[in-house]
Amino acid sequence: MATAVSNKHVPLVSSGTAGPLGATHLPRLWLKLTLGTNDMLADGYDFCGQGFDQMTLDALGLDREKTIAFVRDKKPSYMEFEEYVVEQNGGAVSKERIDKHNAAIRGYNHADDLAKSMRHASGNRHEHVKDAVTLNTIEDLDEVHHQVKGAK
Repeated sequence: MATAVSNKHVPLVSSGTAGPLGATHLPRLWLKLTLGTNDMLADGYDFCGQGFDQMTLDALGLDREKTIAFVRDKKPSYMEFEEYVVEQNGGAVSKERIDKHNAAIRGYNHADDLAKSMRHASGNRHEHVKDAVTLNTIEDLDEVHHQVKGAK
């Protein structure tokens, strides 16, 4: 008997990933918006949250509702989404602005209690790991692992 395949997807693009524009988290934001506007985002994931998603919107001068509507209505490819970001910024986003955003994403650490809880949940014994990019990526991988184990 075959197991039904879920139509819900874990957004398996790390917040540390950047596309050609160079902005980290932007590919993950696009993926979450794309999945979320099509009711395909795995349960428990913020469709467009107040953390890295909002940091990215703010850093790149994007209006939250207008950006969600663009992805929902136009269903852009990732490169079309990057073009939209550039258009919303008058045709260019400065390297300095992107570098500042990237440093904020890469430098963000979860609070000690949350980081400890996330490390414990994943079996990560490395107490020095507190950065949100790494811990969130491990959490995503754990979620896929749980889905695969549960599908058998």
